[in-house]
Parts: sequence; structure tokens; C-alpha cells
Amino acid sequence: ASVSEPAQKCCTENIQPFLTSILEELMGPVSSGFTEVRSLFDKEVNEIIQDFQKTNDMTRLKENVDQLTTLPYNSVKMEPCYLKVNQLQELLQDLKSRFKVYHIDFVIQRTQNFMQELMENAVYTFEQLFSPSRQADSAKVATTIEKVKLRVLK
Repeated sequence: ASVSEPAQKCCTENIQPFLTSILEELMGPVSSGFTEVRSLFDKEVNEIIQDFQKTNDMTRLKENVDQLTTLPYNSVKMEPCYLKVNQLQELLQDLKSRFKVYHIDFVIQRTQNFMQELMENAVYTFEQLFSPSRQADSAKVATTIEKVKLRVLK
């Protein structure tokens, strides 16, 4: 009871007025990281479509879709997404001194984990909605892949 009132006053005067601007500043790198995840997924699926249109090979299509499932764990391909979030390092340094925010690396790591999880979910959903083995008409496969991709990106 004796700590509650001074703590409330401290939060109200020293932290709450800055929360909106802090969140806006932090969301820039976070949003660009998640946008990069979306772009990477889009690019990878487009490559599958283009490869299929060139080869019309259902076996190769299945291999490419299977390879897509490893995308969230491919650190080389995911690195550009992760680098966008590394900008938080600089932004959080200011917060560290002003608000005693520690464990900056943890915040970045968790954000990167969420990015990987988002990619896992996108790939899983794509895989569930599109199964090359279920496609009987190879003429419609590229169109079907595109429709599934757009559905996943929604």
C-alpha cells in the first residue's frame, strides 16, 4: 500500500506520456521485419510457380513445395528478415538508459522467433491448402498455387 501510490505517480508522470511514441518508434523495425517475411514467402512461392511453368514437372513441383517447408529454418534466406529487427538494438539503447530497459537481446531474439513462427505458419498453411499430389490437371496448377499463395498472404 505504501509503494503503490508513488509507483503509480512515477508511471503516470515518467513513463505513460512516452509510451505511444516509444511503441511507434519500436514498431518501425518490427513491421519492416514482418514485411520482409511476407516478401520472402511471396518470392519463394513465385519461384515455385515459375519453375513449374517452365518444366511442367509434377515431381519437381512436389520437391519444390517440400523444400519450401524448410524455409523458416533456412538462416541464410531468413537473415534479411532478422536484420531488419536488429535496428531495435540502437533504438533500445536509448530506452535502456531512460527507462532501465535491460535484456535488449532478449527482445530482439523473441521478435526474430515470432518472425520464424510466422513463416512456419505461412508455409504450413500453404502446404495444407495446396498439395501437389492432389492436383490432377497440370494446366491449372500454377493458377492454383497463385490462389493459395494469395490466400496465405491474406
